[in-house]
Amino acid sequence: MEHSGQILLALGGIFMLSLVTDLIGRHTFLPRVTLLLMVGMAVGPHAFDLIPDVLLSHFDLVADVALLMIGFLLGGRLTRTALRKNGAAVVWVSLCAALGAALLVGLALWMIGLAPGVALLLGCIAAATDPMATVDTAMEMERQGPFAKLLLAIVALDDVWALILFSVGLTLVAALHGSAESQFSLWAAGIDIFGALLLGIVIGLPGAWLTGRLRKGQPMLTEALALVFVCGGLALWFDLSFLLAAMAMGMTVTNFAKHHDYPFHAIEDIEWPFLVIFFILAGATFEFDSVWMLGGISVVYISARIFGKWGGGWLGARAARTDGVTRAWIGTALLPQAGAAMGMALVAASALPDYSTILMTVVISTSVLFELVGPIVTRAALRKADRD
Repeated sequence: MEHSGQILLALGGIFMLSLVTDLIGRHTFLPRVTLLLMVGMAVGPHAFDLIPDVLLSHFDLVADVALLMIGFLLGGRLTRTALRKNGAAVVWVSLCAALGAALLVGLALWMIGLAPGVALLLGCIAAATDPMATVDTAMEMERQGPFAKLLLAIVALDDVWALILFSVGLTLVAALHGSAESQFSLWAAGIDIFGALLLGIVIGLPGAWLTGRLRKGQPMLTEALALVFVCGGLALWFDLSFLLAAMAMGMTVTNFAKHHDYPFHAIEDIEWPFLVIFFILAGATFEFDSVWMLGGISVVYISARIFGKWGGGWLGARAARTDGVTRAWIGTALLPQAGAAMGMALVAASALPDYSTILMTVVISTSVLFELVGPIVTRAALRKADRD
């Protein structure tokens, strides 16, 4: 009973604080994602220590649920109409931004003396973008213009490229270190990616037909949650990428459910409370000491990733023949970095245990900075694109 009381009090306090951050965000240039992370740092165990350990211990579950919902909603934006209109731009920008960040970060870290394998893996990790922070910033600003739609479609593909790059990088590093598992890592990555896509489609096809029948054209919240949780549970059970599976399912439902009037509004109604808990707990779990460790390497990583994302986005937008505003701003709107990067860092640390401290410290410290500053830049890009 004591633990239940602590959890309920903590959740009530978190939701109250989210109302305050929402109010502050409406009157300042700070996005609520950045504000929630700052609040989490303040109430976490490394500051005022107001969040009970029993709630912090469930952070992974909250993160999984929030990411599943984001993946489902992002997949729902990849309609046939959107892909016909922006397909070339989505592929070119997402691929070039991922490659730009990976190449520039990897080269920069190698040039300052980091071991080739470590530099390569950190470069691959830099390709990832945080879909949760990007989506929430766009939704908070209620942007529905061409730039916002293109950005959200790009974010849906960005982590796919990052996962592929990381898998290839991990294979090369394993080969360099003479690991017997190197020949299997690409095969495992292929199973992870294509297995997740197949799982999402297999669940999405019957879901597209079944949902929206009890209330004609309007899927109920329980229907949407059933699809999301079943998809996520099976993906985790089979050790597949649950984010990719949720995206594939969302894309399948939105393209095959012809009787739906608005298939994803139900999930949008409850997504925000999970995101509130996620971002505050993410801030609470941040260790301040990691900022000061390996500061020079982190500065190089941050600088190279910013230029890599911006330059890659500009090249991709130019290749897709988009307008000048999109070329100038699309890369900088992709700066947030969090969950996927953390997951890759854990895998990289297990592959290179001698460098685990460097890998985890650099990724954790830079992710916090990109989560604090990235949404601010994304908001500025959305405003600039709308004005022009």
